[in-house]
Amino acid sequence: MICALASAVCYGTASVLQAMAARSAAPGSGSGVDAALLLRALRQWRYLVGLTLDGAGFVLQVVALRALPIYAVGAALAASLAVTAVVAARLMRIRLKRAEWTAVAGVCVGLALLGLASGHEGDRAGSDALRWSMLGAAVGVLVIGALAGRLPAKPRALVLGLGSGFGFGVVEVSVRLIDSVALPGLFANPALYALLLGGGAAFLLLTSALQRGSVTTATAGMVIGETIGPALIGVVWLGDRTREGLAPLAVAGFTIAVAGALALARFGEPPAQPKPAPGPGHSSG
Repeated sequence: MICALASAVCYGTASVLQAMAARSAAPGSGSGVDAALLLRALRQWRYLVGLTLDGAGFVLQVVALRALPIYAVGAALAASLAVTAVVAARLMRIRLKRAEWTAVAGVCVGLALLGLASGHEGDRAGSDALRWSMLGAAVGVLVIGALAGRLPAKPRALVLGLGSGFGFGVVEVSVRLIDSVALPGLFANPALYALLLGGGAAFLLLTSALQRGSVTTATAGMVIGETIGPALIGVVWLGDRTREGLAPLAVAGFTIAVAGALALARFGEPPAQPKPAPGPGHSSG
């Protein structure tokens, strides 16, 4: 669990730096999958530092996924929003409100319950059908991004956020489906390509969502996409279980942690600007 929480710290800090870099980059074509936007963001030092933290977070995430059920790791990663809120308050000098501190506390309580209740990772290796399904899901993330670019601003942010969450979820499941890194067998495993494609697509969609859409909507969509689906796959197909008799505690912890993360999704959303009053030359009728 320590590795999962350390991964959340890395991801949460990286999100703040990447959001600052993405918003200072020049706007692109408006497409959901805009590789040029990612290239422009890479010119920002904050984005490069964020990528370094993402790399460290990914290594820690892989270690956690080899020892813990997916639902526990997914909830810990969703808790990176609590880290994002605290770090953003520090770097951007934004004061957290009482409700936001309550959500941070809720995330911590939920993770504590999960830590007490979660067992070891499931002992099922996963079928070839599941591996190919993950690769198909990774391709689907790219399709979602392409279609999202044609939507109006509000639904586009939600779809981009969900798509990025699905991509990160593909990564979580694919890590568990890679049972050996021995060559040349590794290159014959569809889960390897699902991991690479899903992770890359998720970064593209999330970068676009952070620049062009509502941070609240995009982040909430990402949390939903990266937690619920992978957790169900882990329980149903990979054999993830809780400690004996503690399943209700694990469900409560997962629910509280994700609910707290969703509550924190509103953090950092700029307040709505009041409409300007009609000038002398404007008529109200």
